[in-house]
Amino acid sequence: MGGEERIRLSLPLDRERMAELKAGDACLLTGVLYTLRDAGHVRLVDELARGGGRLPYGLDGQTIFYAGPTPAAAGRPFGAIGPTTASRMDFAAPALYRAGVAATVGKGRRGREVREACRETGSVYFVACGGAAAYLARCVASSETVAYDDLGTEALRRIEVVDFPVFVGVDARGADVHELA
Repeated sequence: MGGEERIRLSLPLDRERMAELKAGDACLLTGVLYTLRDAGHVRLVDELARGGGRLPYGLDGQTIFYAGPTPAAAGRPFGAIGPTTASRMDFAAPALYRAGVAATVGKGRRGREVREACRETGSVYFVACGGAAAYLARCVASSETVAYDDLGTEALRRIEVVDFPVFVGVDARGADVHELA
């Protein structure tokens, strides 16, 4: 994880490419991410259940970034956009992976059920650096609200990112960067 070249990944992610990633790999994401936090996850899981297990809003094969961005600033879509503690979304992640979400982005460890769901579905959890929200906002080219506008910062947003820095936290085999020796 030291000075090696970062792996460039285009979003949405290709499942075959995801299978090659290893816990700890440094990556740069370019393409579409969807932002969603706690309250939005409650609604999304409810919609998933009511929809017979089908993901709404074109989320199949997409990546969800656990973030609550601040308003636009400095000519950018957001003044700041940093990762939220991922374990708070552990209640929803396995169901979303099984329904077709390819990956998630947040900070911190994930629970056993999430690691197992990554292994079962070939999904990946990426870790973004906490405390770097102003820097990460520079990687966001555009944003549009897709759903849950009434949730404000926790609304579902479609954002386009360029060279967004992350590490593979849990790979498609369920290996966790926090458990590497």
